[in-house]
Amino acid sequence: MTVRRRVARSAAACSVLAVLWVAAVPSSASAAPAGKQAPPAPPVEVPAGMYGTTDPTYDGVWRQSLAMLAQRAANVMPAKSAVGWLLGQQCDSGAFPAFRDGTKPCDAKTVVDSNSTAAAVQILAALTTHPDAMNNGMSWLASVQNKDGGWGYSPGAPSDANSTALVIGALAAGGAPVGKRLSTEGRSPYQALTSFAIPCDATEGGGAFAYQPDAAGKLLPNADATAAALLGGIGKRMVTTGVEPGPAPVCQDAHPLTPERAARNGAWYLAKALAGKGHLDQPPMPGAEDSAPLPDHGNTADAVVALTTAGYGKQAAGAMKWLEKNSAGWAKENGPAAYAQLILAAHTTGTDPRDFAGTDLVKALNATGPTPEWVGPKPLTVAEQQKVLADQKAERSSMSGNLWSMGIGLFVAFAIWTLFVVRAKRRRS
Repeated sequence: MTVRRRVARSAAACSVLAVLWVAAVPSSASAAPAGKQAPPAPPVEVPAGMYGTTDPTYDGVWRQSLAMLAQRAANVMPAKSAVGWLLGQQCDSGAFPAFRDGTKPCDAKTVVDSNSTAAAVQILAALTTHPDAMNNGMSWLASVQNKDGGWGYSPGAPSDANSTALVIGALAAGGAPVGKRLSTEGRSPYQALTSFAIPCDATEGGGAFAYQPDAAGKLLPNADATAAALLGGIGKRMVTTGVEPGPAPVCQDAHPLTPERAARNGAWYLAKALAGKGHLDQPPMPGAEDSAPLPDHGNTADAVVALTTAGYGKQAAGAMKWLEKNSAGWAKENGPAAYAQLILAAHTTGTDPRDFAGTDLVKALNATGPTPEWVGPKPLTVAEQQKVLADQKAERSSMSGNLWSMGIGLFVAFAIWTLFVVRAKRRRS
């Protein structure tokens, strides 16, 4: 799914995380004597069982979940220590924080969030070995649903398209009837999601989704939110399989606007955005001297997944080729979550992640964490699966024909034998 406090997430989201974390730290911890500068906080040591080497304070559970989801998509079973670390992050309430000291129980100061919890629920659903932990996570998500039917990043925060779409994917992964998950005011997650859709005839960003309304209540187009909402609108999770490409997406204003119609309008917006350069761009950083846009590898990968899942693989093909040619260095620099996003894009499009323009993404991802429990053979592509099914059908047809021929032969032999027996009896009589 595309939400996400992903690698290279927007500066605004990172700021929210920082504020939440700082708010959880006692004021005495940050106080310094007058005239002296407070010493920088020591970096958090990466615990055993985790993926990556960078400070996990803001993305520990997220990158852990994403890495293991990508491994399962590539037929790799994560290490027991990796699964154990994730389970150790869950609070008794069922919620997950971005990261916490697992040696201490959760308390009122533990900052939990919907994104980490939804991502963890999705990998727990994929593993199928810890149903209680998965169900507890889903129960917590249900308990913090906003009145409008959606979810914000933290409990009580206003709903946003990314968080709502991610939770939809988690509920779908866990087998919950998403459309019937109504808020206290009787609104569904899909109703909340469509509230962020921009009409096709808008002067700016027609068909796209906004992350949230701005201070004036206006919806501004956001490619990250649009990719997330496209998956959420059709009820899909992060790990998906592409479908046979159909006609190009179109944008149509409808009244009422259904979740699927809004999602397909988002596909139209993404297809247009990718058509020029073959990739999405990062929004300019506030105050940056160089305003030239930089490629957004992560959101491009998410857009490829969303478009291909919705049946618009032709519109995503150019971006997938761009990722193959230009993303190896980005993934190496950004670590497990980046490798995972590329693997999920490869999985959805039927591209071999073990030969991604010469890079073995699966091997590289495995190297960022504990040694996997086992590494299975390369999964068959969609085309290979179809060939296997066709061969099996032909084999069954051939076998059926052979059996029919054998049956006819036996019948003829029996008839001849019967004829000889009858004649022999007549001669004797």
